[in-house]
Amino acid sequence: MKKLLTAAATGSVLATALGMATAIAPADAAAPEGVQDIARDYLANHPGVARSTDADTYQVVDTIRSATGTAVRFTRTYEGLPVLGGDIAVQVRDGGVAGASVAQDKKIGVDTTPTVSQSAAADQARQAAGSAKVSSVGTPELVVDARSGAATLAYRTLVEGMQADGQTPSRQVVVTDARTGAVLSSQETILTPIAPEMRVNRTAPKQASAPALEAGTGQGIFVSDVPIDATPGSSGFDMIDPERGNGSTCDMGNGQSSCDTFTDDDNAWGDGTMGDRASAGVDAHYGAAQTWDYFADAHGRSGIFDDGAGVPSRVHYGSNYVNAFWDGSQMTYGDGENDENPLVALDVAGHEMSHGVTEATAGLEYSGDAGGLNEATSDIFGTMVEFHANNPSDAPDFLIGEQIDINGDGSPLRYMDEPSKDGASYDCWSDEVPQSDPHYSSGVGNHFFFLLANGSGASDFGDSPTCDGSTVTGIGNEAAAAIWFTALSQYMTSTETYAEAREHTVQAATDLYGAGSAEVTATEAAWTAVSVG
Repeated sequence: MKKLLTAAATGSVLATALGMATAIAPADAAAPEGVQDIARDYLANHPGVARSTDADTYQVVDTIRSATGTAVRFTRTYEGLPVLGGDIAVQVRDGGVAGASVAQDKKIGVDTTPTVSQSAAADQARQAAGSAKVSSVGTPELVVDARSGAATLAYRTLVEGMQADGQTPSRQVVVTDARTGAVLSSQETILTPIAPEMRVNRTAPKQASAPALEAGTGQGIFVSDVPIDATPGSSGFDMIDPERGNGSTCDMGNGQSSCDTFTDDDNAWGDGTMGDRASAGVDAHYGAAQTWDYFADAHGRSGIFDDGAGVPSRVHYGSNYVNAFWDGSQMTYGDGENDENPLVALDVAGHEMSHGVTEATAGLEYSGDAGGLNEATSDIFGTMVEFHANNPSDAPDFLIGEQIDINGDGSPLRYMDEPSKDGASYDCWSDEVPQSDPHYSSGVGNHFFFLLANGSGASDFGDSPTCDGSTVTGIGNEAAAAIWFTALSQYMTSTETYAEAREHTVQAATDLYGAGSAEVTATEAAWTAVSVG
């Protein structure tokens, strides 16, 4: 099914005819309210495109600018109930509507009277939490589930606690059928770079001797000597970045609750070893800064949520905690095996905070193809953060988590050139992919991106095969990342499939570089090469 629908009937300029991005007079030259009005009018006048009924209403949740125009993103309600999979992105270009991406498959037509009680739904949600240790079950909320096929009346329940490892928080959103009580889905919203069953390392990082530092510098465990932006405070300086929305970095003291902002009397932070607790803070603070700078410089974004606000980074979490996580508002890093190998590497920071960018744009779900695309997006932008930083102590590459040595043998967490080298990820799309853990189904998106940026066969960053024996010519990191971000921010929706991601990235490449361009040809070829036709 196609979810990208052009708006020829409106007389607006079609996205496929926009040509080069530099030639566009973007719609965001107008006030955001005016762009939103254009999008609202379009939905009102094109109920077939939006798959609307008289019982549907729409709410603007964001207006996202890009080099090619503006996406106005909507959520929908049906008879006042939130609709899962009801999101729409309307693409406004040059004062008109170029098209709309619609997550929903069909118009909704459901009876909104449940036959299952809230208490029964809460009990079912608690049971669906599985191996998580449950601390609280929220009040089930009546919703319409329109994520796949015909819509269903359902309950959405938030179940909180701890994941099976006893340290990673759990915040599961459980959806149950409001007529049968059957569990329709259960998705974890605390996102980690490492799948629960993965191996962990048994070695500590090499300890470096600390050089003499100048004011405003830090000595990190992985990034070595780097600049640190801090704020003058009562004890000298606080590790709060005034240049990037006051993003802070704090020490959790190997606990799971309170976190104390790092302070220093001379603005010289850490000594490059675990002996100084600020060393891990340096890596995390630098990683947050580099992630901010990448999205600002490459995509014109002001912070994770594009609101000019920084996010907290919390280090030294838990005891022997071999993971890191994004919880929707902040980053948290464990100290690894024996509390000697913190997971504060630059691409891990970029990966986790990119989950926030995905959350604030396409809102990709964390299951099916959408889950793999969610994880792939974080791997892609975590890698691009590494290239943008170009730190000599962490040379940029297309490996994920190579610095943290999670397997204890020097191998990385994931490979983008040939994802299956990790023993679990997929190189090529098949029917198995949407049934798999997002950490592994992400391989298809990672492989696509590597081919798009570098091409197939031997390159400086790997020897990437194709699934069909074809040859792909790469277009470079900058163009590949611009295409992915444009597709993510302007076109993708919460229920995105890999087939739709192909359609949307081809459209993004067309917007940016023109129909028939080498970039469009490469995008099509790279998807074909990973069996997404």
